[in-house]
Amino acid sequence: MNGFRKCLFATIVAIALPAAQASASTFDGAWNVRISSSSETCGNGATVSIGINNGQIASSSAMVTASGRVADAGSINVTLSTGIKRAVGFGRLSGTSGSGTWRGTMCTGTWTAERQ
Repeated sequence: MNGFRKCLFATIVAIALPAAQASASTFDGAWNVRISSSSETCGNGATVSIGINNGQIASSSAMVTASGRVADAGSINVTLSTGIKRAVGFGRLSGTSGSGTWRGTMCTGTWTAERQ
């Protein structure tokens, strides 16, 4: 019976693993993220390029460091930093677009994203 359980477990893992890997890459690729704020002192209208690889976020720019994760269902949590400035964003990606909110030390705003 013990051999049967091991075989069953191995079969379940073999079936589930490719499905999990396939869904994690749904949002992979290059994205343009437009950052907006309602406060003029915080700036408005910056665009940042990010890349997503197997659900992991990385910056596509030498000026901005990006890190974070996209869940299989599209919820995203990302941190952008440049110099001493840092902002954390939350939201959702769906297909070729996305949106959410962000907050920094003294500023808040919204963001929208489009797949390149």
